Amino acid sequence: MARVVELRVPAAEAELAADRLWTAGAQAVEELGGRGGTVALRSVLSDDDAVSRTRLGELPAGWELGFVDQPDAPSEAWRDHAVPIHVSPTLVVRPAWLAPLATTPGVEQVAIEPAGAFGLGDHPTTRLAAAAAERLTRAGVSVLDVGCGTGVLAVIAALRGAAPVVAIDVAEAALEATWANAARNGVERAVDVSTTPLAEVDGAFDVVFANILAPTLVALADDLLRVLAPDGTLVISGVLAGAYDHVVAALHPLAVVRTDVADGWAAVELRR
Repeated sequence: MARVVELRVPAAEAELAADRLWTAGAQAVEELGGRGGTVALRSVLSDDDAVSRTRLGELPAGWELGFVDQPDAPSEAWRDHAVPIHVSPTLVVRPAWLAPLATTPGVEQVAIEPAGAFGLGDHPTTRLAAAAAERLTRAGVSVLDVGCGTGVLAVIAALRGAAPVVAIDVAEAALEATWANAARNGVERAVDVSTTPLAEVDGAFDVVFANILAPTLVALADDLLRVLAPDGTLVISGVLAGAYDHVVAALHPLAVVRTDVADGWAAVELRR
């Protein structure tokens, strides 16, 4: 029996709602016929309703969130069509069930298994954050990945020699997925993964990744500022392009130093 999230939204906002589910960690989204100009979208995010609510964040007016139990989770036929994600000329995120690509020397291939509750890394926010991870991390750089999901950002950082690499998420399944993917890529000893709340994380980090939705970023702003080293870089990537000024305002005195956009989503780098 699967615990399924159901979002009922105005039909005109179905694509936006699907994006919200993908960003929250959906592997598959099922759209059902609606009533009165609405549609229902279903997906599995977590066995724990509270965790699913946290991952979805505050919902727009007119959206209804519910939970249903159904014998089978929404289809995973997508796995048959998954392809490697070329993050940059030197970085590929590969579905773990596919054979390694024949690539030129110097191309890093990161094998990721989404496990039961998180995406592969093909959502625009994750692709953008992965590119930032490749660019910003190296030996001698400390990294915190807030809302790690499958751990793809932490794994990339560890492969590039960053240390320490700390990965946290509210979902217990994220701990298992991140540890498994770290082991799959040979960096399990380099990644410290837990469900420790951000408010309880000690220390300051050179690079902090927060690939989570805008309402949660605002709620976590004070702690994100606290764990960022004085000359560190914060990367936020769960925000819609052109609709994140309120998040930046909550993160004052950080200032935007770079913005990358893909498919209507943005990854924003901020520094003091």
